[in-house]
Amino acid sequence: QIHLVESGGGWVQAGGSLRLSCTASGPTSSRYNMGWFRQVPGQEREFVAGISWNGHITEYEDSLEGRFTISRVNDEVEDKCTATLQMNSLKTEDTAVYFCAVRLSVIFTRRASGYDYWGQGTQVTVSS
Repeated sequence: QIHLVESGGGWVQAGGSLRLSCTASGPTSSRYNMGWFRQVPGQEREFVAGISWNGHITEYEDSLEGRFTISRVNDEVEDKCTATLQMNSLKTEDTAVYFCAVRLSVIFTRRASGYDYWGQGTQVTVSS
């Protein structure tokens, strides 16, 4: 069982920045891909960014690349990893609940259904 805890959400004015963190703990959690998704009420969960288990490969939703940066630090001794999403130049349309997720595979996907464990979500609100 892998457990994920997110932090760092909040309120910010448009143009500002926020940094989200997600710590995944559990057996071999540092060896799997991680992703960030977001969701607004009434809409499907949307891929934001993903990172491979070793951090060598990152992917972004096309419109977000350049403003958002995903990174991770693995701790194989403690069997945990922390994925960070740095969000800059935030826009009102970035307002959503942001979720981190772990995929029990080294094969990358942007599909939410392809992820096996999820955090509880953290609210990000960007005001004009």
